Order: sequence, then structure tokens, then C-alpha cells
Amino acid sequence: MRYILLLYGDEQAWAAMSPEEQGSQLRAYDEYTRWLKDKSWFEAGEPLHATSSATTVRVRDDETLSTDGPFAETKEQLGGFYLVNCENLDQAIDAASRIPAARGGSVEVRPILEYEGAPES
Repeated sequence: MRYILLLYGDEQAWAAMSPEEQGSQLRAYDEYTRWLKDKSWFEAGEPLHATSSATTVRVRDDETLSTDGPFAETKEQLGGFYLVNCENLDQAIDAASRIPAARGGSVEVRPILEYEGAPES
């Protein structure tokens, strides 16, 4: 079953880190990604730019409205994701617990809704 692991953390904490601390975090993510690949669970994963680069889109009364930034102010911001293919939720939780973001932020584990008739990618 496929799961998306949504990584949440404090962007300001990242910005306050020294280059050495950021490098250490990036190495931890590289090691984690290798671990996922070794388990054959990895399908995709990417970091995201800061929420200051986001654009929120809404359609109201057939009019497209876009605003700069995230939809809501929150303590933790979505910073990236991993798409994994695990046998069950327990494996997905194991994978989520090993993500560096889980130590200071949070990781949301969501199953991918697979339905028949979906176009193949």
C-alpha cells in the first residue's frame, strides 16, 4: 500500500541553524532516503521551498483567486514529503518515525486512496 509521509517543521528553526547544522540535517535525510531505498519502500520524496514562496489558489463563483503565502498561519509548516510503498500501516509508521523531521517536528502518515479507473501515470 502506498502512503505519503508529510514532513512538518519550524521554518524559522531551520533558518536559525548554522551551515554546519543544516549540512548535518541534509546528511541525515540522505541516509534516511538510502535506508528507504534499501527496504524497497521509496517511491519519491522532495523538500519544498519555504512557505513564503507559496501561492494559495481558490475558486469562488467561477473566479480564480490567488494569494501569496500559505492558507493559514501555523506553528509548523509543510516542508517536504516522501511517497512510500509499504506492506501495512505499521511499516509506514516505522518509516515515518525514522525521518529526521519527526525529532523536532511531526510527520503525518496518510494512505494513498487507490481506486479503479484512475488514469495510469
